[in-house]
Amino acid sequence: MLHATVVVRPERAEAAIAAMRGVPGVTNVQHRRAAVEPSGDVVEADVAREAADGLLDALRPAVLDAGGTVTLLQVDTALGAPIRQAEADAPGQGDDAVVWEEVAQRTSEESSLSVTFLAFLVIAMLISAVGVITDSSVLVVGGMVLGPEFGPLAAIAVGLVSRRWRLAWRSMRALLVGFPIGVAITAAGTALVAATMGLPKGYLDGNRPLTSFVSHPDAWSVIVALLAGAAGTLSLTSAKSSAIVGVFISVTTIPAAANTGAALVAGLPGEALGAAVQLVVNIACILVSAVAVLLLQRLAARRRRAAAARNP
Repeated sequence: MLHATVVVRPERAEAAIAAMRGVPGVTNVQHRRAAVEPSGDVVEADVAREAADGLLDALRPAVLDAGGTVTLLQVDTALGAPIRQAEADAPGQGDDAVVWEEVAQRTSEESSLSVTFLAFLVIAMLISAVGVITDSSVLVVGGMVLGPEFGPLAAIAVGLVSRRWRLAWRSMRALLVGFPIGVAITAAGTALVAATMGLPKGYLDGNRPLTSFVSHPDAWSVIVALLAGAAGTLSLTSAKSSAIVGVFISVTTIPAAANTGAALVAGLPGEALGAAVQLVVNIACILVSAVAVLLLQRLAARRRRAAAARNP
């Protein structure tokens, strides 16, 4: 269940109320003349998650196009017969519902080329580089968890499916700029270690039984990346963020990028090439599966709405 708050000019309040009351799955509609900045009327309602996307579509001409605002908040507990009736009236299941504006906003916030994004990316690569060089799977997994790259990847998929080209380009730019910077800094760090401490013989000889997968892509890499992309997208659209951690530790994008820089400095061109291929394969597979999942979810949502319209 979600709670919707609308702030709109007084003359548009009745239109907002009518739009809310016309959407199945909306209840507890309230009207108050309390907004100060921006000044206007406040209209609130509780809405089943599976009806939220339809509510936003209904409110767009009455509120958003008229200069008003709409805020959606997650409600952890909602009880009572009207709540149960609203959830029963809404088409589909809450767990399957996708609030597209929520997904677009969330991915947009996580996909900008910011100092914080670059800092997390570089630190994750440096940790992964240490893990690969010392053959420590624990450090490689730590770098996977810390890496922020799934946000821009998900945002690219959302931008392509919803035709938000600016979102897709901004997210792609974050990756196109961030990964080369991370690789360059990792290479510089590896050169510093090589000049001061020396690199472990096992890394130079390719004797890394625990982390060699980072630079040796195979069919399993493709399968895991496709599954991880699908799982990450589902966790994003269903607001089940706990599942996304499993995605972070499943795909070797960050370790592969880190090993590309480290291997180049260590004089291992074959290792660097394998890691670069692993990186490209993983990114491509994540994007393909993410776009496929979003397209299927959009198709399913349209079918649910059409079925609800035929059987009101």
